Amino acid sequence: MRAIIGLIALTCLAYTAAAHDTSGARHWEIASPDPDRVFLTFHGDPATSRAVTWRTDESVEQAYAEIAPASPGSGFSDRAKRHEAKTQPLTLEKDSKANNRTTHYHSVVFDELEPDTLYAYRVGSGGRWSAWIQFRTASDKAEPFRFLYFGDAQNDVHSKWSRVIRMAHRTAPDASFAIHAGDLVNAAHADREWAEWMTAGGHLHAETTGVPVTGNHEYKGKLAMQWRPQFALPVEDSLPEQLHETVYSFAYQGVQVIVLNSIAKIEEQTAYLEQKLGEGDYRWRVVTFHHPVFAPSRGPKQSKTRDHWKPILDKMDVDLVLQGHDHTYARGQTPKLSVDGEPGEALGTMYVTSVSGPKMYGINREGLDAFEEQFGLVTTKTGKNTQFFQVIDVNDGRLEYRAYTATGSLYDAVAIEKDQQGNKKLIEIPADE
Repeated sequence: MRAIIGLIALTCLAYTAAAHDTSGARHWEIASPDPDRVFLTFHGDPATSRAVTWRTDESVEQAYAEIAPASPGSGFSDRAKRHEAKTQPLTLEKDSKANNRTTHYHSVVFDELEPDTLYAYRVGSGGRWSAWIQFRTASDKAEPFRFLYFGDAQNDVHSKWSRVIRMAHRTAPDASFAIHAGDLVNAAHADREWAEWMTAGGHLHAETTGVPVTGNHEYKGKLAMQWRPQFALPVEDSLPEQLHETVYSFAYQGVQVIVLNSIAKIEEQTAYLEQKLGEGDYRWRVVTFHHPVFAPSRGPKQSKTRDHWKPILDKMDVDLVLQGHDHTYARGQTPKLSVDGEPGEALGTMYVTSVSGPKMYGINREGLDAFEEQFGLVTTKTGKNTQFFQVIDVNDGRLEYRAYTATGSLYDAVAIEKDQQGNKKLIEIPADE
């Protein structure tokens, strides 16, 4: 009997060791009792709320976040309010490339915050806490601000994308948020790749609010198993459950931002897009999704985003559409529709496709010509074999768009000026080339 019990014990021990084998893994891939992968997102009104998520190993069953208004002195922590976290176990599947390890993800929504206020927060439990991290809430007025936009990171993220996100934050350290326009990683469920993406951004993910967008590489049969646990995003109850936490919107200091999912249930999002664009009195409207309406590399193949969403973007005169997927760079604009629905001479929507990672495609010139002939798209600037990031500044009736290379050089720059009647004009800004 003792022999049988001993054999069972050895078998269980061997199974546990296999399930938690971290041989070959780098230390920042392996979960521990210390919080890692701290990520800040919008969840509710950006002027009064934020959400934060983080990861630990399965030994941490209850975690907390503490937050207080920041002050010059160190005594701010004495005034911190503690929030109990929602904890979600995540058992990684065999194709996650993470040794089939179970981890715990924790999330907290900070609410009832004061507008335009610098806060400090930390996450953890027991004696294991993160550093205190600072962020500023949005103003409840249409004040000037700037934000970042990244196309696909996807490949060699730890090695070669890390320099891009870090250069972006050196260039725009006061950015209010960062849009990641899909294909953050290459293999949806591969936890080692998510570890690379989180490590590449490091503390920047924790202090600059992230706006993650799903790309096709976030799907392999289903949405990446890490997506919902590691990003606390709004749920749009009017949409199918499959789209929850992948389609959402927010308003930031007079700018409406709408995030769409160009992989799943595209038709079901069309009514949502039109409804959201019809809400509020926003000076500027920005829409972001992964698959481009006008693909600069793949050319004029059938496009569901063009078929289903472009008519709404035209009708509602969206100002800026930010996309990825084509691993190259192109900026162009369409004419605004006239009263009878035909293209006019006034400026319509500006479309940008960009890439921040090292995987590159070429430019399909014939395709761009076809887009101009059929849709009136004027492609003003293109680029290839270059890693980019974008900085967008909004100040009342002027939106300034700048594309920088991974080395910090200004590659492309343009301003859109809009009068009180909504009429727009495009102003080219000299670049560094």
